[in-house]
Amino acid sequence: MTAPRAPYGPEEAGRRGPFVVLEGVSGVGKSTLARLLAVRLGGSSVHTLTDPHTGCSEVINKQLRPLPQFAFYLSGLLHVSDVVRRALSEGPVVADRYASSVVACHAAVNRVPLGQVQELITPFRGYLAAPDATFYLTVSDNSLKARMGTKSDVKQHDSDLFDVPGRLDRLRDNFRAVAGEDPSAVVLPTDDRSPEELADLIVKHLEGDRA
Repeated sequence: MTAPRAPYGPEEAGRRGPFVVLEGVSGVGKSTLARLLAVRLGGSSVHTLTDPHTGCSEVINKQLRPLPQFAFYLSGLLHVSDVVRRALSEGPVVADRYASSVVACHAAVNRVPLGQVQELITPFRGYLAAPDATFYLTVSDNSLKARMGTKSDVKQHDSDLFDVPGRLDRLRDNFRAVAGEDPSAVVLPTDDRSPEELADLIVKHLEGDRA
């Protein structure tokens, strides 16, 4: 007789490729690079948040106080981890944002110490699918402004990077701190590099890990 699955444990599934995460501030080029990498690796891409959480974040951010707001993002993160596990049984997966964004962005937006947010997420770390590599994309102010100028779907959190005093600096500081504690972290500057060049660097790094 098969033992019942633990209701609060993650689904177990085999991996048929690496799990790659792209992190960084809005406008750095994660979405474009995620789609390109998925094709290069012969896998799929996923955004955190994914359905059914997609499209709710702006309403959540406006109507909920910080703790229930964090619970919403945590719920989306746990769900996308399930999505990633299932997709990994078919092939490589590239995630546009993951756990580091949930922590870094929530702390920056709500002006909460990063350590407090990390304490909130710690009990759930064991549920999350672990990335093989997390690429922290960095960008200068000038390059970021230029990229924002060509972005067709600018949202509130995009414009807030420059409109809200200190927002961009807090985000950068938080991502830097999170990357410093992340064993899967690879810091990747994006200035003067095309998405294709960045994809080449990432694929080369992944191939080196498998060698």
